[in-house]
Amino acid sequence: MKIIKVASVIDSTRIYEYVDDGSPKQGGVKDVYFSPDRKYVVAFFRSPLDFNQKDRIKRIVTLYLDNIKKGNAADYFLEDVFRWPYDAVEKEGKTGVIVPIYSSRFFFSKGYQNSDTIKGGEKVGKWFTAPSFRNNQYPLSLDRSELGDWLGYFQVAINICRGVKKMHQMGLAHSDLSYNNVLVDPVTKSANIIDLDGLVVPGLFPPEVIGTADFIAPEVLRTKHLNITDPNRILPNQKTDLHALAVLIYMYLLRRHPLRGGKIWDVDSEKDELLAMGEKALFVEHPMDITNRVKVDQLRKWDAFWGDTNKLPYTITGPYLSELFKHAFVDGLHDPIKRPIANQWETALLKTVDLIQPCTNPVCEEKWYVFDNTSKPQCPFCGTRYKGSLPVIDLYFKFKNDTWKSENHRLMVYHNQYLFKWHVSRKFIRNENISKEDKTPVGYFTFHKGKWVLVNTGLQGMRDLTNQKDVPTNSMIELSSGMKVRLSDEDGGRLLYVTIINQ
Repeated sequence: MKIIKVASVIDSTRIYEYVDDGSPKQGGVKDVYFSPDRKYVVAFFRSPLDFNQKDRIKRIVTLYLDNIKKGNAADYFLEDVFRWPYDAVEKEGKTGVIVPIYSSRFFFSKGYQNSDTIKGGEKVGKWFTAPSFRNNQYPLSLDRSELGDWLGYFQVAINICRGVKKMHQMGLAHSDLSYNNVLVDPVTKSANIIDLDGLVVPGLFPPEVIGTADFIAPEVLRTKHLNITDPNRILPNQKTDLHALAVLIYMYLLRRHPLRGGKIWDVDSEKDELLAMGEKALFVEHPMDITNRVKVDQLRKWDAFWGDTNKLPYTITGPYLSELFKHAFVDGLHDPIKRPIANQWETALLKTVDLIQPCTNPVCEEKWYVFDNTSKPQCPFCGTRYKGSLPVIDLYFKFKNDTWKSENHRLMVYHNQYLFKWHVSRKFIRNENISKEDKTPVGYFTFHKGKWVLVNTGLQGMRDLTNQKDVPTNSMIELSSGMKVRLSDEDGGRLLYVTIINQ
């Protein structure tokens, strides 16, 4: 075992060390060595890079990294969203990148339920997109402690959306966004986008690969046979990233692939794959064309529950995400310009989180579900019906004078559900720029002595408009159906309209 020293090609005074025991961790195109203190890795490309490839690496670790550092929420992006390379080295003609080590939460603490084979292994996203790994009947199912609950996957998806949004704002495309290039921990609701040394810069740095199977956009596969210089050949770009992003979100929330259905396009399996994912790609839940519906009798026993689109249709994700899935896999599947952008997905995910309510079944594995807009909501995962009264809050904003207009934003109430500044005022947008202070709850809903109440913990100007009473800080009001509560008298302040079902 040797400790090797290498110098930065950006600044030769910066020296890095790595441990060489003769058997580096091998990725697709790189050999990875750990630093002695395990704070970073040195990842060497196995094949020598040409001038253009080296220039790309240098820009990624300088120009684009600096753009993130100088931009908004730099710490959030560099710690919670990306594992961004921050230097480049060379040794014996091979180029390496210096990448911060993954957080400990992205390594399995237990792994499989009945084996420690992957204990300590990386939590790449593919472990959490297939139903088999969460089914006790499957020999290689993951330990329940690693899986989290359904709500966790919404925050995972939000992090990924913000990462894609940031890359696209900088004029970059990932080009190989897939569950292999995202680390996930649903327990802490975390996700990190990795393998960022192949980023595409349109007109400057072309893609090195066409992507990973399951995530390659149909237009890329459809034109794959053309010469790379042919103007009709479509290579990975920001629009193809948006296809991969939609597939990732669908798979994290529904644990199946949106295009892998029961239709066989060609008896030759290779041609069939090319058609099913490319020219003939068809959403398995297409509302008008059912030819690619999943054949339930062909599903493996441990895939049957999540794989059955009749049991768990994409509409269980609620109205906002359902609309975007339709845009992504019906309207935009073969028309890239119609695909939802990352910011649209982020907004829809955040609004859907406000629609989520806890399942009352203590042994429900998913623990949360999206309110289905019925008077008797039911958990789609375990079938448990909600019992008791249930307040539903619709948010309104002041349009002009005393005219209030619907935000098309609803907040489900459950015991000890919080109210935040981004609910109170349009001035606070819930994104990566929200400060720690602004994440502090300003009120909460609770079931108190058989009644639903709203407790004001930090709002000035809150007023019960129905009963014409102010609601001072550290006081509470009982909720009733039809009630109107102004949360703030400042410009941008919102009004709550209360509906109580099952009373």
